[in-house]
Amino acid sequence: MDRLKLVLQYFQSNSESISNGICVILALVSVKLYTSFDFNCPCIPQYNKLYALGVMFVPPVILFLLGVMINRHTGVMMEEWARPPGQRTKNPAVIKYLFSAMLQRALLAPMVWILVTLLDGKCFICAFSMSVDPKHFTGLPNNTGLDLVKILAKVPCKEDIIFRNSSFRKAVSRYVRCYSQAIGWSILLFLILLGAVARVIKPCFNHAIFLQTRYWSNYLDIEQKLFDETCVLHAREFARKCVVQFFEGMHDDMNLRLPLPHTLRSRKGNSEYEEEERLHGITRKDQMDHLLQTWYQCRPELDVTKEAYKPSVCITWEDHKGHIIYSDV
Repeated sequence: MDRLKLVLQYFQSNSESISNGICVILALVSVKLYTSFDFNCPCIPQYNKLYALGVMFVPPVILFLLGVMINRHTGVMMEEWARPPGQRTKNPAVIKYLFSAMLQRALLAPMVWILVTLLDGKCFICAFSMSVDPKHFTGLPNNTGLDLVKILAKVPCKEDIIFRNSSFRKAVSRYVRCYSQAIGWSILLFLILLGAVARVIKPCFNHAIFLQTRYWSNYLDIEQKLFDETCVLHAREFARKCVVQFFEGMHDDMNLRLPLPHTLRSRKGNSEYEEEERLHGITRKDQMDHLLQTWYQCRPELDVTKEAYKPSVCITWEDHKGHIIYSDV
Protein backbone atom coordinates (compact mmCIF):
# COMPACT_ATOMS: atom_id res chain seq x y z
CA MET A 1 0.00 0.00 0.00
CA ASP A 2 2.85 2.38 0.83
CA ARG A 3 4.51 1.65 -2.51
CA LEU A 4 1.24 2.41 -4.31
CA LYS A 5 1.01 5.74 -2.50
CA LEU A 6 4.58 6.59 -3.51
CA VAL A 7 3.79 5.78 -7.14
CA LEU A 8 0.65 7.93 -7.07
CA GLN A 9 2.55 10.80 -5.46
CA TYR A 10 5.21 10.55 -8.17
CA PHE A 11 2.66 10.74 -10.98
CA GLN A 12 0.82 13.60 -9.28
CA SER A 13 3.99 15.62 -8.67
CA ASN A 14 4.04 17.39 -12.03
CA SER A 15 2.57 17.31 -15.51
CA GLU A 16 5.64 15.58 -16.94
CA SER A 17 5.17 12.62 -14.61
CA ILE A 18 1.46 12.47 -15.46
CA SER A 19 2.26 12.51 -19.18
CA ASN A 20 4.81 9.71 -18.71
CA GLY A 21 2.28 7.64 -16.80
CA ILE A 22 -0.41 8.12 -19.45
CA CYS A 23 2.02 7.14 -22.23
CA VAL A 24 3.02 3.97 -20.36
CA ILE A 25 -0.66 3.10 -19.88
CA LEU A 26 -1.30 3.64 -23.60
CA ALA A 27 1.61 1.34 -24.44
CA LEU A 28 0.25 -1.39 -22.16
CA VAL A 29 -3.21 -0.91 -23.66
CA SER A 30 -1.78 -1.33 -27.15
CA VAL A 31 -0.20 -4.67 -26.15
CA LYS A 32 -3.45 -5.82 -24.56
CA LEU A 33 -5.45 -4.81 -27.63
CA TYR A 34 -3.15 -6.74 -29.95
CA THR A 35 -3.19 -9.89 -27.83
CA SER A 36 -7.00 -9.80 -27.63
CA PHE A 37 -7.39 -8.96 -31.34
CA ASP A 38 -8.56 -11.87 -33.51
CA PHE A 39 -6.35 -11.64 -36.60
CA ASN A 40 -7.99 -13.32 -39.59
CA CYS A 41 -6.15 -12.98 -42.86
CA PRO A 42 -8.58 -13.00 -45.82
CA CYS A 43 -6.25 -15.32 -47.80
CA ILE A 44 -7.20 -13.55 -51.05
CA PRO A 45 -4.39 -12.20 -53.23
CA GLN A 46 -6.04 -8.79 -53.70
CA TYR A 47 -6.68 -8.17 -49.99
CA ASN A 48 -3.94 -9.91 -48.01
CA LYS A 49 -1.38 -7.11 -48.12
CA LEU A 50 -4.00 -4.38 -47.68
CA TYR A 51 -5.49 -6.05 -44.61
CA ALA A 52 -2.15 -6.90 -42.99
CA LEU A 53 -0.59 -3.45 -43.50
CA GLY A 54 -3.83 -1.85 -42.28
CA VAL A 55 -3.68 -3.87 -39.05
CA MET A 56 0.01 -2.99 -38.67
CA PHE A 57 -0.19 0.78 -39.28
CA VAL A 58 -3.77 2.07 -38.75
CA PRO A 59 -3.93 1.37 -34.96
CA PRO A 60 -0.55 3.09 -34.42
CA VAL A 61 -1.89 6.21 -36.14
CA ILE A 62 -4.91 6.16 -33.81
CA LEU A 63 -2.70 5.64 -30.77
CA PHE A 64 -0.41 8.46 -31.90
CA LEU A 65 -3.33 10.88 -32.23
CA LEU A 66 -4.60 9.82 -28.80
CA GLY A 67 -1.14 10.41 -27.36
CA VAL A 68 -1.04 13.89 -28.89
CA MET A 69 -4.51 14.80 -27.61
CA ILE A 70 -4.06 13.67 -24.00
CA ASN A 71 -0.55 15.13 -23.68
CA ARG A 72 -0.61 18.41 -21.75
CA HIS A 73 2.51 19.59 -23.57
CA THR A 74 0.42 19.81 -26.75
CA GLY A 75 -1.90 22.48 -25.35
CA VAL A 76 0.92 24.44 -23.71
CA MET A 77 2.97 24.34 -26.92
CA MET A 78 0.09 25.47 -29.17
CA GLU A 79 -0.88 28.29 -26.79
CA GLU A 80 2.69 29.52 -26.64
CA TRP A 81 3.09 29.27 -30.42
CA ALA A 82 -0.23 30.95 -31.33
CA ARG A 83 -0.38 33.72 -28.72
CA PRO A 84 0.44 37.34 -29.64
CA PRO A 85 3.88 38.44 -28.40
CA GLY A 86 2.59 41.31 -26.22
CA GLN A 87 5.06 42.27 -23.51
CA ARG A 88 6.68 38.81 -23.55
CA THR A 89 8.72 37.62 -26.51
CA LYS A 90 8.36 34.04 -27.68
CA ASN A 91 11.19 31.61 -27.13
CA PRO A 92 11.55 29.20 -30.09
CA ALA A 93 13.75 26.88 -28.02
CA VAL A 94 10.93 26.36 -25.51
CA ILE A 95 8.45 25.58 -28.29
CA LYS A 96 10.89 23.08 -29.82
CA TYR A 97 11.44 21.46 -26.42
CA LEU A 98 7.69 21.10 -25.84
CA PHE A 99 7.21 19.68 -29.34
CA SER A 100 10.02 17.17 -28.82
CA ALA A 101 8.63 16.08 -25.44
CA MET A 102 5.13 15.71 -26.89
CA LEU A 103 6.39 13.74 -29.91
CA GLN A 104 8.49 11.34 -27.84
CA ARG A 105 5.61 10.46 -25.54
CA ALA A 106 3.05 10.20 -28.35
CA LEU A 107 5.26 7.78 -30.33
CA LEU A 108 5.69 5.29 -27.49
CA ALA A 109 2.41 3.39 -27.88
CA PRO A 110 2.54 3.24 -31.73
CA MET A 111 6.09 1.89 -31.65
CA VAL A 112 5.09 -0.76 -29.11
CA TRP A 113 2.22 -1.86 -31.39
CA ILE A 114 4.47 -2.09 -34.47
CA LEU A 115 7.17 -4.00 -32.58
CA VAL A 116 4.65 -6.47 -31.16
CA THR A 117 3.16 -7.13 -34.62
CA LEU A 118 6.60 -7.65 -36.14
CA LEU A 119 7.76 -10.00 -33.37
CA ASP A 120 4.51 -11.96 -33.61
CA GLY A 121 4.81 -12.26 -37.41
CA LYS A 122 1.16 -12.88 -38.35
CA CYS A 123 0.75 -9.59 -40.21
CA PHE A 124 4.02 -10.07 -42.07
CA ILE A 125 3.06 -13.59 -43.14
CA CYS A 126 -0.31 -12.38 -44.38
CA ALA A 127 1.20 -9.47 -46.29
CA PHE A 128 4.28 -11.09 -47.87
CA SER A 129 3.57 -14.81 -48.21
CA MET A 130 2.92 -14.20 -51.92
CA SER A 131 6.41 -12.73 -52.35
CA VAL A 132 8.17 -15.99 -51.43
CA ASP A 133 9.89 -18.04 -54.10
CA PRO A 134 8.27 -21.53 -53.83
CA LYS A 135 11.31 -23.22 -55.41
CA HIS A 136 13.12 -23.09 -52.06
CA PHE A 137 10.44 -25.21 -50.35
CA THR A 138 9.15 -28.73 -50.83
CA GLY A 139 5.63 -30.08 -50.62
CA LEU A 140 3.94 -27.49 -52.84
CA PRO A 141 0.35 -28.69 -53.55
CA ASN A 142 0.09 -29.26 -57.30
CA ASN A 143 -3.26 -31.05 -57.61
CA THR A 144 -5.48 -28.22 -56.35
CA GLY A 145 -6.32 -26.59 -59.68
CA LEU A 146 -5.22 -23.17 -58.33
CA ASP A 147 -2.49 -20.97 -59.68
CA LEU A 148 0.67 -20.32 -57.67
CA VAL A 149 -0.35 -16.85 -56.41
CA LYS A 150 -3.60 -18.12 -54.89
CA ILE A 151 -1.80 -21.03 -53.22
CA LEU A 152 0.73 -18.67 -51.63
CA ALA A 153 -2.08 -16.33 -50.56
CA LYS A 154 -3.64 -19.20 -48.58
CA VAL A 155 -0.45 -19.83 -46.54
CA PRO A 156 -1.72 -17.79 -43.52
CA CYS A 157 -4.89 -19.95 -43.36
CA LYS A 158 -4.09 -22.99 -41.21
CA GLU A 159 -7.44 -24.68 -41.76
CA ASP A 160 -7.31 -24.64 -45.55
CA ILE A 161 -7.79 -28.12 -47.00
CA ILE A 162 -5.01 -27.81 -49.60
CA PHE A 163 -2.34 -27.85 -46.84
CA ARG A 164 -3.75 -30.79 -44.87
CA ASN A 165 -0.98 -33.29 -45.69
CA SER A 166 1.73 -30.83 -46.72
CA SER A 167 4.62 -29.18 -44.87
CA PHE A 168 4.77 -26.34 -47.39
CA ARG A 169 2.62 -23.93 -45.38
CA LYS A 170 4.64 -24.36 -42.18
CA ALA A 171 7.94 -23.91 -43.97
CA VAL A 172 6.82 -20.71 -45.70
CA SER A 173 5.34 -19.35 -42.46
CA ARG A 174 8.58 -19.97 -40.56
CA TYR A 175 10.59 -18.34 -43.32
CA VAL A 176 8.48 -15.16 -43.42
CA ARG A 177 8.20 -15.01 -39.63
CA CYS A 178 12.00 -15.05 -39.36
CA TYR A 179 12.20 -11.97 -41.57
CA SER A 180 9.48 -10.26 -39.53
CA GLN A 181 11.18 -10.94 -36.21
CA ALA A 182 14.56 -9.90 -37.60
CA ILE A 183 13.10 -6.54 -38.64
CA GLY A 184 11.39 -6.13 -35.26
CA TRP A 185 14.53 -6.87 -33.25
CA SER A 186 16.58 -4.61 -35.54
CA ILE A 187 14.19 -1.69 -34.97
CA LEU A 188 14.27 -2.30 -31.20
CA LEU A 189 18.07 -2.43 -31.22
CA PHE A 190 18.25 0.77 -33.26
CA LEU A 191 15.93 2.61 -30.83
CA ILE A 192 17.97 1.44 -27.83
CA LEU A 193 21.22 2.52 -29.47
CA LEU A 194 19.69 5.87 -30.44
CA GLY A 195 18.59 6.49 -26.85
CA ALA A 196 21.99 5.45 -25.49
CA VAL A 197 23.87 7.70 -27.91
CA ALA A 198 21.55 10.62 -27.11
CA ARG A 199 22.13 10.11 -23.38
CA VAL A 200 25.93 9.89 -23.83
CA ILE A 201 26.38 12.95 -26.06
CA LYS A 202 23.86 15.07 -24.15
CA PRO A 203 26.48 16.45 -21.68
CA CYS A 204 28.70 17.42 -24.62
CA PHE A 205 26.32 20.25 -25.54
CA ASN A 206 25.64 23.43 -23.58
CA HIS A 207 23.80 22.05 -20.56
CA ALA A 208 22.90 25.54 -19.31
CA ILE A 209 20.73 26.14 -22.37
CA PHE A 210 18.95 22.85 -21.76
CA LEU A 211 18.29 23.77 -18.12
CA GLN A 212 16.94 27.18 -19.15
CA THR A 213 14.67 25.67 -21.78
CA ARG A 214 13.36 23.04 -19.39
CA TYR A 215 12.80 25.63 -16.66
CA TRP A 216 10.74 27.95 -18.85
CA SER A 217 8.74 25.09 -20.34
CA ASN A 218 7.82 24.01 -16.80
CA TYR A 219 7.07 27.65 -15.99
CA LEU A 220 4.57 27.91 -18.85
CA ASP A 221 2.79 24.78 -17.65
CA ILE A 222 2.64 25.96 -14.03
CA GLU A 223 1.60 29.48 -15.04
CA GLN A 224 -1.32 28.15 -17.06
CA LYS A 225 -2.37 25.89 -14.17
CA LEU A 226 -2.28 28.76 -11.65
CA PHE A 227 -4.23 31.01 -14.02
CA ASP A 228 -6.90 28.35 -14.50
CA GLU A 229 -7.14 27.75 -10.75
CA THR A 230 -7.41 31.49 -10.05
CA CYS A 231 -10.14 31.81 -12.68
CA VAL A 232 -12.06 28.93 -11.10
CA LEU A 233 -11.84 30.52 -7.64
CA HIS A 234 -12.88 33.91 -9.02
CA ALA A 235 -15.79 32.36 -10.94
CA ARG A 236 -16.97 30.55 -7.80
CA GLU A 237 -16.89 33.74 -5.71
CA PHE A 238 -18.42 35.78 -8.54
CA ALA A 239 -21.27 33.28 -8.86
CA ARG A 240 -21.82 33.26 -5.10
CA LYS A 241 -22.06 37.07 -5.02
CA CYS A 242 -24.51 37.09 -7.94
CA VAL A 243 -26.73 34.49 -6.29
CA VAL A 244 -26.66 36.34 -2.95
CA GLN A 245 -27.57 39.64 -4.65
CA PHE A 246 -30.41 37.93 -6.49
CA PHE A 247 -31.90 36.54 -3.27
CA GLU A 248 -31.44 39.85 -1.46
CA GLY A 249 -33.17 41.67 -4.31
CA MET A 250 -36.15 39.29 -4.15
CA HIS A 251 -36.54 39.72 -0.38
CA ASP A 252 -39.66 41.82 0.26
CA ASP A 253 -39.95 41.53 4.04
CA MET A 254 -39.56 44.55 6.22
CA ASN A 255 -36.17 44.89 7.83
CA LEU A 256 -35.63 46.63 11.12
CA ARG A 257 -32.64 48.92 10.69
CA LEU A 258 -30.53 49.43 13.82
CA PRO A 259 -27.08 50.92 14.31
CA LEU A 260 -24.37 48.33 13.72
CA PRO A 261 -22.44 47.48 16.90
CA HIS A 262 -18.74 48.18 16.91
CA THR A 263 -17.82 44.49 17.37
CA LEU A 264 -19.89 43.39 14.37
CA ARG A 265 -18.66 46.33 12.30
CA SER A 266 -15.08 45.08 12.42
CA ARG A 267 -16.16 41.53 11.50
CA LYS A 268 -18.20 42.76 8.56
CA GLY A 269 -15.32 44.91 7.41
CA ASN A 270 -12.91 41.98 7.48
CA SER A 271 -15.42 39.75 5.65
CA GLU A 272 -15.96 42.29 2.90
CA TYR A 273 -12.21 42.78 2.60
CA GLU A 274 -11.68 39.03 2.18
CA GLU A 275 -14.39 38.87 -0.47
CA GLU A 276 -12.81 41.74 -2.36
CA GLU A 277 -9.45 40.00 -2.12
CA ARG A 278 -10.92 36.86 -3.67
CA LEU A 279 -12.51 38.89 -6.46
CA HIS A 280 -9.30 40.94 -7.02
CA GLY A 281 -11.41 44.02 -7.76
CA ILE A 282 -13.07 42.36 -10.81
CA THR A 283 -16.79 42.74 -10.09
CA ARG A 284 -18.38 43.13 -13.55
CA LYS A 285 -18.62 41.01 -16.67
CA ASP A 286 -16.96 43.60 -18.92
CA GLN A 287 -14.02 43.80 -16.51
CA MET A 288 -13.56 40.04 -16.57
CA ASP A 289 -13.82 39.90 -20.37
CA HIS A 290 -11.22 42.67 -20.64
CA LEU A 291 -8.93 40.84 -18.21
CA LEU A 292 -9.13 37.56 -20.17
CA GLN A 293 -8.55 39.35 -23.47
CA THR A 294 -5.58 41.18 -22.00
CA TRP A 295 -4.15 37.90 -20.65
CA TYR A 296 -4.31 36.37 -24.13
CA GLN A 297 -3.07 39.34 -26.13
CA CYS A 298 -0.54 40.76 -23.70
CA ARG A 299 1.03 38.30 -21.27
CA PRO A 300 2.88 40.00 -18.40
CA GLU A 301 6.61 40.32 -18.74
CA LEU A 302 8.77 37.90 -16.80
CA ASP A 303 9.86 40.35 -14.13
CA VAL A 304 8.62 40.20 -10.53
CA THR A 305 11.01 42.84 -9.19
CA LYS A 306 8.17 45.24 -8.42
CA GLU A 307 6.35 42.58 -6.45
CA ALA A 308 9.48 41.40 -4.67
CA TYR A 309 10.50 44.92 -3.57
CA LYS A 310 7.04 46.26 -2.93
CA PRO A 311 7.35 49.32 -0.63
CA SER A 312 5.63 49.08 2.73
CA VAL A 313 2.91 51.53 3.75
CA CYS A 314 3.64 53.75 6.73
CA ILE A 315 0.75 55.44 8.57
CA THR A 316 1.48 58.27 11.01
CA TRP A 317 -0.68 60.40 13.26
CA GLU A 318 0.34 64.02 13.83
CA ASP A 319 -1.02 66.73 16.06
CA HIS A 320 -2.03 70.19 14.87
CA LYS A 321 1.58 71.37 15.17
CA GLY A 322 2.94 68.59 12.89
CA HIS A 323 4.53 66.53 15.64
CA ILE A 324 4.32 62.71 15.17
CA ILE A 325 2.17 61.19 17.88
CA TYR A 326 2.09 57.56 16.66
CA SER A 327 3.51 55.71 13.68
CA ASP A 328 2.38 52.33 12.34
CA VAL A 329 4.29 50.51 9.57
